[in-house]
Amino acid sequence: MAGIIVAFPKQSDAIAIKNILVRNGYTVTAVCTSGTNVLSAVDDLNDGIVICGYKINDMLYYQLRENLPKEFEMLLVASPAKMEGEQYDGVVSVTMPLKVYDLVNTVEMLSETLARRRKKRRNTPKQRSPEEQRLLEEAKIILMNRNNMSEMEAHRYIQKISMDSGTNMVETAEMILNLF
Repeated sequence: MAGIIVAFPKQSDAIAIKNILVRNGYTVTAVCTSGTNVLSAVDDLNDGIVICGYKINDMLYYQLRENLPKEFEMLLVASPAKMEGEQYDGVVSVTMPLKVYDLVNTVEMLSETLARRRKKRRNTPKQRSPEEQRLLEEAKIILMNRNNMSEMEAHRYIQKISMDSGTNMVETAEMILNLF
């Protein structure tokens, strides 16, 4: 689940939003009154959602957005007058007066977006360094020569041993090289 940070200039407003989210099954990681606090809380998370007002104690929402890592989504809660003519990339907004239904549905949508991004990051193959690639190739060559395997069979063998032993493929290749 995404880490949720709530930031409003008044602590009572932030706590009220937090309580709405908690009642609807969300976990709020931090409640802040300044952008500095938000950025400090963000350091402990890989990704998440920042729910904030137009202005918090030390900065405006777009200044906070500029300083947030790209893995974070921002939900702006502000009056229609403040949002009129405001369009900032990476910011989704909900107008005041706040309706619980709108807030919860928007947070759900942002959570799903983060989950899709997380899944996509996980599914992209990890880039190996030339040294790691060399180790894998050497281990495959040893398996191919000693066990009469094709390159694909050797690769699958290293993959299987890696998964069974709970190590990554480079560590498995190093073990094979050390054995032979």
